[in-house]
Formats: sequence, C-alpha cells, structure tokens
Amino acid sequence: MDEPEILLKGMVAQERDRLLEPIDRISEILFGLIMAVTIVGSISIATAGREDMRSITIAALGCNLAWGLVDAVMYLIRTATERSRNRVLSEHIVSADVDTAHRLIAETLPDHVAAITGPDEIEGMRRRLLGLELDGRPTLRPRDYLEAGGIFLLVVLATFPVVVPFLLTSNAALALHVSHAITLGMLFFAGFALGRHAGHSKPLRTGVWMALFGAVLIGAVKALGG
Repeated sequence: MDEPEILLKGMVAQERDRLLEPIDRISEILFGLIMAVTIVGSISIATAGREDMRSITIAALGCNLAWGLVDAVMYLIRTATERSRNRVLSEHIVSADVDTAHRLIAETLPDHVAAITGPDEIEGMRRRLLGLELDGRPTLRPRDYLEAGGIFLLVVLATFPVVVPFLLTSNAALALHVSHAITLGMLFFAGFALGRHAGHSKPLRTGVWMALFGAVLIGAVKALGG
C-alpha cells in the first residue's frame, strides 16, 4: 500500500496497531514524572517531619490521579473530535466537484507530504475515496476507552518510583535525594527511548538532555522555596 492510500484511509477511520504509540507512552510517563517531582520538591528538608512527608506523598499520588483522569478524558475528546472531523471532511470530498476535492485533500496533507504530492497522486486519493465505504461505526469505540485507561495508568504509575523512598524511610533528606536520583534515572531512560523512536543517531544524548532538564527543574523548585 502506498503512502497516499495510507493517508486517505487515515482520513476515513483512524485505526492504531498498538495500544498506544511510543511517543504517547513516553510523553505520559514524562508528564507523570514532572508532576510528581515538582510536588515532592516542595518538601523542605530542614523542617520536614513524618507527617509532612506523608502529606506530600499523598498529595503527589492524588495530583497524578487527577492529572491522569483529566489526560484520559482529554484523549477521548481529542479522538472523538478528530474522527468526527475526518468523517465530515470525507463527506465533503465525496460530494464536492473535482477541483474542490483536490483542494480539500491537499489542505489535509501534512506539509512534508504535500511537498512531494502532485495532482496525479491527489486525484488518485480522490478516486479511491469515492470507492470506499465511509465508516459508520460509533465515534468512540472500546479500544479508545482501553487506550484512555492506559494513559491514566501510565501517569499514575510514573508517580510511584518517585514517592516510594518516602514510604520506606523517615529520613527526609535521604528520601528526597533517593527520589531525585530515581527521577533523573527515569527521565534519562525516557529520553533515551524518545531519541530511539525519533531515529536519532545518538539516543543517549537525548537521554542525557532529558536528565539535565530534570536536574534544572529540581533546582528551580528548590530555588522557589522547595
């Protein structure tokens, strides 16, 4: 199947081969990590007691539960919106005259694809679209809810390694240092995975930059009163 046909079918019905794309999985883990480290970073080592540590731990877990829920709901809204838009666009292309259909298809293509797509390819897309049966299934499907649940779990689970040290020791300074080390390690591996997915020749460099970003974030939190 050539690229124009893949793009054309993507306008009619967006289907995913995997539960979540790598960029989605990595992004959700990063969101959860950054959210957790900013909350945990608000602990003052000099004054933190056992109750303070417990409160911060509960706050970090609660915040990421809320963030995971919001992110999952927004994923469903985004999916439903894009799928509805694709259906309407497909209907407009089918019912439009040739010139209008060509313009609609060209406007839908990503810039890097439009730059190498000529009139013949666009006309081929239009003809294939005319021969396709438009998707009449519900806007949101069971798989979409499963993916939303996966997003929720990724955000929440990313919190646990960061807060576990506070559950294992009453030493606030030790727990905070271990938590920061775990966060930086997870950011490195997330950045490494992101670099590999992007096709970078040196994904380790992406991992290092992501870890450095985490270190700067931790430093900023401390400077602001953490």
